[in-house]
Amino acid sequence: MKKQVKLDAKGYRKFGMRDCLAYAAGDLGCNMSFALKSTMSIFWTQFMGMDLWYALLLIVVQVWDAINDPLIGSIVDADRHQYKRNKFLTYIWAGSIGLIIGGACCFLPFPNAPVWAKAIIFIAGYVVWDAFYTVANVPYGSLLSLISNDVKDRASLSAWRSIGSIFGNMLPMVILPFIMYDENNNLIGERVFIAALIMGALGFLCFQFMIRNTEIRVETNVTLNEEQPKFNVFKAFGNFMKNRPAVGATVAAMGMFIGMQGAATAVTVIFQSYFKNVQISGIVQLFAMIPIVVFTPLARKCVAKFGKKELATFGSICSIVAGLGLFVVMPDNTGLDLIIYIVCQLIFSLGLGIYSTVSWAMMGDAIDYNEWKTGTREEGTVYSLHSFFRKLAQGIGPSLVLIVMVSLGYVGADEGNQAWNVAVNMRYLVAGTYLFSAILQFIGLGLVYNLDKKTLAKMNSELGRDVEAEETVDLA
Repeated sequence: MKKQVKLDAKGYRKFGMRDCLAYAAGDLGCNMSFALKSTMSIFWTQFMGMDLWYALLLIVVQVWDAINDPLIGSIVDADRHQYKRNKFLTYIWAGSIGLIIGGACCFLPFPNAPVWAKAIIFIAGYVVWDAFYTVANVPYGSLLSLISNDVKDRASLSAWRSIGSIFGNMLPMVILPFIMYDENNNLIGERVFIAALIMGALGFLCFQFMIRNTEIRVETNVTLNEEQPKFNVFKAFGNFMKNRPAVGATVAAMGMFIGMQGAATAVTVIFQSYFKNVQISGIVQLFAMIPIVVFTPLARKCVAKFGKKELATFGSICSIVAGLGLFVVMPDNTGLDLIIYIVCQLIFSLGLGIYSTVSWAMMGDAIDYNEWKTGTREEGTVYSLHSFFRKLAQGIGPSLVLIVMVSLGYVGADEGNQAWNVAVNMRYLVAGTYLFSAILQFIGLGLVYNLDKKTLAKMNSELGRDVEAEETVDLA
């Protein structure tokens, strides 16, 4: 006999673990494709031999990002069609198909092609991947505010999204270094292309699980053939800039990705030429995720007790301490040096984990804030502009860091055999990047984001949200 599904007062399936797992699967799907982006700099500098050309090309493709994210976000918001389930889920389904091919297009292995051909391969591959990633990711991020309007449910969804992100990064982080690098710590480019295809296919399966198990409980009214005001992208951007929670969360996210993505290439070089064991890089980074895994089940109770803004700000302070600690470098690469590096990574990861588990719930609140202040939700537009600035950090950050790396002596052709003074410079560069990242997070969360626990309760009350902020319950 089939088990009867429990319904809430409005006739929707009651919120529970199924919703959390489904939402986590969505970010797992995104990260199956996105996680390989940290390999992109090593692939294009060491295997494809582009060095500074890659840094310049990465800045160029941000022009596409500038058009891509707000454009797709506005298309989603302006779409008035009635879909079988939900328009956000429909866009995610389409994007998940394209990501299978799009991710692999960024790693086409033609190291002997002329520079102009490599430039075309990179730009075309990145544009295709980025378009499909946005088609899937922008609606996915907007879904959080539609699955539930309860602040504790959103905290759970945000925390479980972080879990999906963690596992989406763990697979490539731990396994791929053993597959992609040879015994001399040099990258094997052809294997990266195959890995990208496999990761795209796994991501597609994750998205399908999410789509089949997502329940939309916060319906937005869609009336066909009615007169609608014409979408104004400048007005939407102006509303976004007036939305302090959205701006603060975006500044913090930019800081987070400058640290994660900007330092990724330098971190790989550290393990190639400083610690001289690139295979353990994934294991060290996996070990650094322990604080995130430990904190995630506690996120919902901590949010109920302290508030999202307060919790995330504390996390940014932890990351600042870790960034300062990374400047402690022992001479001659002693075993103690690796221990100091790992401990600082643990502390930085704790701070990052505290913020990341509530970051998406904070953006859900920012979407509500837009409705509270302007009377218009604009889920797709608010999230797409947030996504645009995140991608700007993901692109500009690695580009600027790579330029600094080259100025400090990094040579892509040397692969895993950088000069010792260059390897030491990379240690300091990683420390500086992490510290800058943490400071930017503190500014966004502590000084700009203005939805503290008290203000959030007032907003939810005036919007008629059913919130019991003081109740402490389990994560699911």
